[in-house]
Amino acid sequence: MKFTVSKEIILDELQILQGIVEKRNTMPILANILLNVTENEVEITGTDLEVGMKTHFSANIEETGTVTVSGKKFFEIAKSLPDQQMVTFKENNDLMMQVTAGESEFKVLCLPKDDYPVVAEAKFEKKIIIPVKEFRSMIDRVFFAIAQEQRYYLNGALMVVKPKSLELVSTDGHRLSYVSKKIEQPDIPKEIRVIVAKKTLNEIRKYEEGDIEFDLDENNLFFRCGHRTLISRIIESKFPNFEAVIPKDNPHILMLSRDTFIAAVRRVALLSAERSKGVKFTLEKNRLRLFSSNPEIGEARDKIDVEYKGPVIEIGFNAQYFIDFLSVVETEKVRFELKDENSAALLRPEGEENLKSMYVLMPMKI
Repeated sequence: MKFTVSKEIILDELQILQGIVEKRNTMPILANILLNVTENEVEITGTDLEVGMKTHFSANIEETGTVTVSGKKFFEIAKSLPDQQMVTFKENNDLMMQVTAGESEFKVLCLPKDDYPVVAEAKFEKKIIIPVKEFRSMIDRVFFAIAQEQRYYLNGALMVVKPKSLELVSTDGHRLSYVSKKIEQPDIPKEIRVIVAKKTLNEIRKYEEGDIEFDLDENNLFFRCGHRTLISRIIESKFPNFEAVIPKDNPHILMLSRDTFIAAVRRVALLSAERSKGVKFTLEKNRLRLFSSNPEIGEARDKIDVEYKGPVIEIGFNAQYFIDFLSVVETEKVRFELKDENSAALLRPEGEENLKSMYVLMPMKI
């Protein structure tokens, strides 16, 4: 196997694979990437058995072949080379990869290609197309509310593909974030519901331009953007019935300035309890009071003007949960709907055009 390519081309691909390859060394082979050199191109594959990626690029190919090599060391070598340098990779069936660039030379031990796990191939027959920029914005709206726990179905976001829309939903049991967008998918005979792993969504956020082609089989999800294909194992669990969680009749409505509200929450949260981040909100006519206290530090108070004409309500929330949502909202105004001090609140960005967002937040005792 032998090919030559510029540093910049291979470095971009090796860098994107750093988020995929296994770092915990549960299986040594998973720290490696698979290099498959054909007559026309070089294909690189990385996987941790749950999430994988295949990427390919053109190169000056002299000999074909397949081998696996340390993804981290390969990346560090390429990164260390001078810019605009042409790099030659050569392996003579002795499981030793020789890397040369100018006067620099490295030899890296490889592992047999037969030990590398098989990564599923996609057919992309469904013709489901999602614009990258808009999908990234949707992921940002739900990413922060994905749990990290033993209930696997909460370790990802529910993706619902319908003939005329795309939805993403996440929850950690204390809050729920929902976002949808109108996307025409006329070739879908029925809606698709799958849970997409948090790591997969994070890798999709690294895609920059163009469209994502989406496909799936019995076990895997596939997201292709340009010359890169992301493969993710389907999380085999039933996602909670999120429609039942979204409040339908919250009669008390506040209209808030997003910037003013998030600034006040951040200030008052400075003296909240470290673990709970609890802040008490007191709703009064056209005013919102905020209060936090920590016996070991002190207390904080603030108040802001709001649009509100309902009864006085005192209710507590985790301040960080507000900050997470408001940090990704882009509208000037936010609609805050409440029923009483014991029921879930509903937040919606006011005046959104491209996306429809909802954020459900459970109260806490303070």
